[in-house]
Amino acid sequence: MVTLTDVLNIALSANPELAVALREREAVDGIRVQAATRLNPSISTSVQDTRRENRQIYLQLNQEIELGNKREARMDAADATYKKANAELDSKKAEIHANVVSAFYELLAAQERLKLSQSSLEVANQALDASAKRVKAGKSSPVEETKSKIAQSSAKIELSQATSQLNSARKRLSALWGSSNPVYEYAKGDVENIPAIASLNDLSSALENAPAITIAKLEINARDGITKVERSKATPNITLSAGVVNNQELGGINQALLGLSVPIPVFDRNQGHVQEAVSRQYKAQDELVALKAQLEANLAFQYERLNAARQTSESIRSEILPGSQSAFDAATKGFQAGKFNFLDVLDAQRTWFQAKSQYIQSLIDAHQAVAEIERILGDGVIHHQAQE
Repeated sequence: MVTLTDVLNIALSANPELAVALREREAVDGIRVQAATRLNPSISTSVQDTRRENRQIYLQLNQEIELGNKREARMDAADATYKKANAELDSKKAEIHANVVSAFYELLAAQERLKLSQSSLEVANQALDASAKRVKAGKSSPVEETKSKIAQSSAKIELSQATSQLNSARKRLSALWGSSNPVYEYAKGDVENIPAIASLNDLSSALENAPAITIAKLEINARDGITKVERSKATPNITLSAGVVNNQELGGINQALLGLSVPIPVFDRNQGHVQEAVSRQYKAQDELVALKAQLEANLAFQYERLNAARQTSESIRSEILPGSQSAFDAATKGFQAGKFNFLDVLDAQRTWFQAKSQYIQSLIDAHQAVAEIERILGDGVIHHQAQE
């Protein structure tokens, strides 16, 4: 047996997609390390004139010096990318949380559907037994027994489908922590407990800190950092050289050698890469605007979906289920007493079964809407009652 708390802990510790996000953050941390490194020096040697008496041997140490704050720009861009990777990891956790909540309540609903199908089959078996006895006693037509057998067969099919749906729900949930074979038999929870949430205005105000919005903002910062890196490349680096030259023509005297190399940015000023970086920064800003509008619309939709599902479930629970249950019980007792025919029982049973199915579906719709709101705003915005 597992609870919602159990499966959340398991999924957050073993989800394969979360492991991928962790590896990505480790990789980006390597980018930060590399961005802070300085350029390596180089050593070079050359020989002028192969004749021994005229030979000149050069030995030179070269060091390229970065100008234009290139290293600082790289470090800032790497830090921005690392913050984005951190935010993506948090977003992945929120997504997994929402997926687990949705899958868990789908499993609870599947368990309820199985119970409903088992109850329906039990009633069908009782109706068939009663029909067989009445036909044997000559109180009913054999047609009635035939209809009872058909109803029983239909109930068996519904039970088989409910069992299949339950097995699929169990596998979908266990797949969230990378397991193809569920290690539990039963999920414990209250599917009728729909979490209370804040008003739409309060939820909308929390949208600014939503994981996707945070990532989009950090993407803008990262693009700004890349733009600064590309702009810094417009300033050329200089290379300082120091060494000695051994001159055999002068009797093997060693002479000091100093040098300075400065590229002349006449043609290549990195203008193309700067244009690309600036355009991608503007693109990230436009994407943030579009994302906000999209999430705002989706949040409003899920909020209305939750309210509609909550009202539907409450209406069915308080108004429809009691009446359909009472009518079904009365029809069953009347049939067993010989007061009603089987069609009355079948009609009452169908009405009760449909009402119960609609009730379960409205509950799962509500929980799915809650999970989607959590997916949008993050897993800390709604607190589920612990199922122990």
